[in-house]
Amino acid sequence: MIKAVVTDIEGTTSSLSFVKDILFPYARINLPDFVRQHGHEPEVKTQLDAVRAEFGHAASDEAVIIRLLQWISEDKKATPLKALQGLLWKQGYADGDFHGHIYADAYAQLKSWQAQGIKLYVYSSGSVFAQTLLYAHTKYGDLTSLFSDYFDTRIGAKVEMGSYQAIVKALGLPAADIIFLSDTEAELDAAQQAGMQTCWLVREGSLATKANHRQVTDFKQIEFAQ
Repeated sequence: MIKAVVTDIEGTTSSLSFVKDILFPYARINLPDFVRQHGHEPEVKTQLDAVRAEFGHAASDEAVIIRLLQWISEDKKATPLKALQGLLWKQGYADGDFHGHIYADAYAQLKSWQAQGIKLYVYSSGSVFAQTLLYAHTKYGDLTSLFSDYFDTRIGAKVEMGSYQAIVKALGLPAADIIFLSDTEAELDAAQQAGMQTCWLVREGSLATKANHRQVTDFKQIEFAQ
């Protein structure tokens, strides 16, 4: 019996286009000035120092900016980049430049599951800070109270079985009582290897003719195996 739902964000509860066409460009455009203006602040400096560690030697702010922009272009799931993006997006949300996107079907089903006593969690490559920002600024209002906890790449890469084993341990439930929702097959494979149930959200394109995971096009179609 499913007792907990762990959901991805991009392409799952929220549109890929919101992240790729709004959030990422906003970060790319504003990141250089943000680093120059706020690089001395402790929470920013900590992340910049983590990037400098990648160089293996002292690096200027400008060199760090170049590396961060390169990571954005590569869509690299680097923890310091994700943390800095979250800080940038905080200002964008506060200024009303954009609102966090969530599909209507995801909103309705998440509320229903919570009302049934099913615990809800988020696991995304975006930082926990960025995750909570998105869910706090939706057209449905602040949805952060729907979720019991949030996980990001600090617990491990999303394509590694060990990451899901760590989440299972954190939730304190049998793996078979947890379902992971994602739009990415490799992530679902890793969760399945950790013993979780899985469901593949195919928001765009056609369902795969052969797949090791249940496939749905929206949250309303998700049924839990008993």
